[in-house]
Formats: sequence, structure tokens, C-alpha cells
Amino acid sequence: MNIADIATQEYIEVDVGTRMGKVRSTFEDDNPKGIIVTDDGEYEGVISEREVLQSHVEDDAKVAALIKPSRSAPSPRVDREEDVRETARILIESNAKVAPVFENGDLWGVITDDAILEAVLDNLDTLTVEDIYTADPVTLEEDDGIGRAINQLREHGISRLPVLNENGYLSGVVTTHDIADFVIRKSNSTTTGDRVGDTQRMLDVPVYDIMNSPVETTTLDATAKEAVETMLDRDYAGLVVTPEDDDRVVIGVITKTDVLRALTFTEEERMDVQISNVSMLDTITREGVVEGIEEVADKYADMQVHHAHVRFKEHKEKLRGTPLVHCQIRLRTNKDQVAGTGEGYGAENAFRVALEKLERRVLEMKGITSDEEYRGQLLRKLNEL
Repeated sequence: MNIADIATQEYIEVDVGTRMGKVRSTFEDDNPKGIIVTDDGEYEGVISEREVLQSHVEDDAKVAALIKPSRSAPSPRVDREEDVRETARILIESNAKVAPVFENGDLWGVITDDAILEAVLDNLDTLTVEDIYTADPVTLEEDDGIGRAINQLREHGISRLPVLNENGYLSGVVTTHDIADFVIRKSNSTTTGDRVGDTQRMLDVPVYDIMNSPVETTTLDATAKEAVETMLDRDYAGLVVTPEDDDRVVIGVITKTDVLRALTFTEEERMDVQISNVSMLDTITREGVVEGIEEVADKYADMQVHHAHVRFKEHKEKLRGTPLVHCQIRLRTNKDQVAGTGEGYGAENAFRVALEKLERRVLEMKGITSDEEYRGQLLRKLNEL
């Protein structure tokens, strides 16, 4: 299936010279998946609500200040005849919910994550939530401030955070959209002179005051189709995963991105690896990333890796022009989900630190000693969906 019939020519477009204040208002009023940015009619990139929220660009600044090479180069581009699997991969690796669609080299329209999920919905009943969810999600407590929520969203590259009450039970969810809506509304009602002090007060507001409650949940044995139907019907980007007998206990999260990632799984002999923000790769290649993960996985018997996800995030700090990069590697295996994170100057250094921590986590998970006494077979691919 290609995307010719599910892409749309209905989208919001702004010029690089547009004020950021107007862009923030557009997200508040129209709630788009993303906004296409052009320069004198030529495509420049896509900006998301999350990028706008996490940026420190003032309302009077131009959109061009947010379209930086490190964020948008290479800009995601999809051909109108591209297949669904490759389009899903492009959205994931661009960390985007919408991508521009080109026809004969010209901007034709956009494709969204929702359009893809709706197109493949009937094929998702062969997968369960357990096959694709993310275990051990980052959570907040009810009295945590909005500032902490923003930091957690930014640090982990996620869009939603379950909120727990004093007993450790699920009481709500805070999303990027909730925070953006609150911040924009507060900013619009604040005069310029009061804005600096008011910003700090906003960051201190407890997430309890803006969280969504009650929370829509799902269970491990639910089908991916059922989960996606709920997300599409309620216009949610994700659901909290709980045990079947207790919907107060958080064991994971399933998002539209998790489902899109499953669509990219292949049956090739080579391990399936997805890289978010792939444009940040510098002195290391995609092939180098795959080989590094395979070398770790090949050391241990009985562990079959179904899928690997590598995510890079660039910090503002730099050393001799090289940015500080955060890297997270998450493996979905037949034993459990296991992850390693690390930071370093440049993507390759960050990846190597994360890979070393991943290896230690695997050792801990399997109880294998560091002398590699139990060196075994390699990983195997995900079985047919």
C-alpha cells in the first residue's frame, strides 16, 4: 500500500518570517499535528507543538529561529507514491507526527500518523499491546511542578507522563498539549512587564492542576487495533497500560509512535533498528549503530532481540563546536525490555556510553557474569506479525 490515497492537501503553512506568537496561537486554536514552514514558497521544515513548547524563542521572534539545521536537516520528505512502511519509518526517525508529501519535486500535501494508522487499522488485530508497548514509563507525582514535567518531556523525548498520587496509584496524565495550552493561555493574559515573574510561577504550578483525569487505560492482552481505535476515537496520542485486574497500577505506556514503529518491523535476517533524530549522526553511521548493538546482543545466549530503538537528543552545551548529545538505546527482547542511556560530545560518543550501559543492564537482567562464561548465540528477528 502506498500513501497516494491517504495523504492530504489540507495543512497549515507559515513563512519563516511569521512571528512565533502567531504560531503558538495557531497550535492553541487549531491543534494541528504540525505546521509546514516555507521560505518564499519553498519547503523548509516542519515544526511541532512540542518543539514550540520546549523552545525559548520569544513571541516576537520569527519562525526561522526555530528551524535550525540540527533539527530539520535533512528535512523529512515523502514521495506521494511511497509505501506505508517507509513513510512510518520517516515519521519515526524525524520524530514527527506529520511529514510533507512531494509529487514531481513539488510540495503536494502532508501525511499524518493518524492517516497511516487508520489505513492499516484492520491489520493490527494480529498484534497485542504487550508486543509493542513501552514498559516502566517515566512518571510524575501530583505535586511535581510543571517545570519538572517540561524537563522530563524534553529529556526523554516523550509527549505524555502518567501522574501518580501519594499512594503510587495512577491519578492522571499530563501531555505536551496540556502544558502548551496552559502556558499559552497564561501568557496571553499576562502583560509584558509581569511575564518574567509569571513564567516562574507557572513552572511551579503542580501538575495536578492541569492533568487529565480519569485516565484512559488498556491492558497487555488487548489488541493493537483496540488500542489504536481508542486513541483515534478520543484523539489521544497514547494510553496507559495497567494490569487487567487493577487499573490503578502503571506498568507501561502505548503510543501511536509505538504502533508506527511496529509497522516498520521487517523479516530480514538483520536486526531491525529504528533511529530517532537520525540526522544527528556525525562520525558514526546507521550501519555502525546496528553493528554496535548486534555485538552486545551476540554475546549472550537465550536473548532474542525483537526490535531496537535508538534515540538521539542534542543539548545546547558544546565543546569546541561539538554539541552535547543524549542517547537512549532500548531493546525489546524475548526476556524483557532493557535500555541504556548515555551522554557525550557528538552522537558517536553518546552512543558508545549508552551501549556500555546497555551491556551492563543486560548482564544484570540475565544474571550473567562479566567474564562472558555464557557467551552464546546471536539475536533473532521478530516473528511474522
